[in-house]
Amino acid sequence: MAVSHLPSEYSVTIDSAHGRFGSSGRASVGTVKITVLSGGVGGARFLRGLRHHLRETLPDGAGGTTAEVTAVVNTGDDMWLSSLRVAPDLDSIMYTLAGSNDEVRGWGRTGETERVSVELNAYGVGWPWFTLGDLDLGTHIARTHFLRSGLALSEATARITDRWNLGVTLLPVTDDEVETQVVTDEGTMHFQEWWTRHRASVTARRFEQRNVDIASPAPGVLEAIASADVILVAPSNPVVSIGTILGIPGVRNALVAASAPIVGVSPIISGAVVRGMADACLTTIGVQTSAEAVALHYGGRSSGGLLDAWLVDDSDADAVAALAPAGVAALAVPLWMRDPETSARLAAAALAAVRY
Repeated sequence: MAVSHLPSEYSVTIDSAHGRFGSSGRASVGTVKITVLSGGVGGARFLRGLRHHLRETLPDGAGGTTAEVTAVVNTGDDMWLSSLRVAPDLDSIMYTLAGSNDEVRGWGRTGETERVSVELNAYGVGWPWFTLGDLDLGTHIARTHFLRSGLALSEATARITDRWNLGVTLLPVTDDEVETQVVTDEGTMHFQEWWTRHRASVTARRFEQRNVDIASPAPGVLEAIASADVILVAPSNPVVSIGTILGIPGVRNALVAASAPIVGVSPIISGAVVRGMADACLTTIGVQTSAEAVALHYGGRSSGGLLDAWLVDDSDADAVAALAPAGVAALAVPLWMRDPETSARLAAAALAAVRY
């Protein structure tokens, strides 16, 4: 059923006995479990809003929430740089939820200095166009230490995030290295070189995740999908973030088989990306930069795709009726996440969309 608009204010929570939402303001049975598929900056802001909303509607009396939120995070952007393992999306989410991210740049930590990177560049080490702050380097050194000590990425992530009171469990989608490579007319390069150095100005022919066909979901990923009361797809890059998650063998099948409803949030508003160069990624795979086209790319679950419901911005309300034949219940709501409050309202709308 396609519905054009939700009420301007939402107060919704989950009835975990049925995996559905009600309007009472409290969960009626058990612990609510929410799993979010996420990339970096957009996913981080959405998760922060979701946490804010749940702390208000499902409080635990100690400043947190009784809900259990698990983020399954893209690792295709990860890389080895200067002998350190860098995980941009995991770190963007961690810093955002910890309240230590640089909101102006959109990445890294507040109060950063870059003395170490300057020294490394002087020695000809690393990428001069990919600067790591000194505080950020502490995270990468810790991660590399844990990995060199024999821990898997998911175990290292648990150790690193244990420092912060995130209120969300972060799971890398896989412990295997599945770095995204971009095939261009100028040669094949790591996604970060194409994205950060060239700003996606070099025409991409295709994206390849190395060894993705032999990768396995990290421990806890399939369980988080199977046990969820609701699954949310954050407004992240559909191609290299959510696409990488879906490309890990077993993940897409787990989503198709999940009993929980799946609600996605469009990363496109009024025919333009909210942040970054996802439009260049969509063009490469032949998908138009529009909220409707991205929903059709994911597909409706009734026809073997991903989505039960899809949130578009008010400015894209025409997509609501257009998506109904595809089995996707689209709803038009404000999508701009300008601050924690607007992000929380968006998260509330995503939960409310379960009813449709």
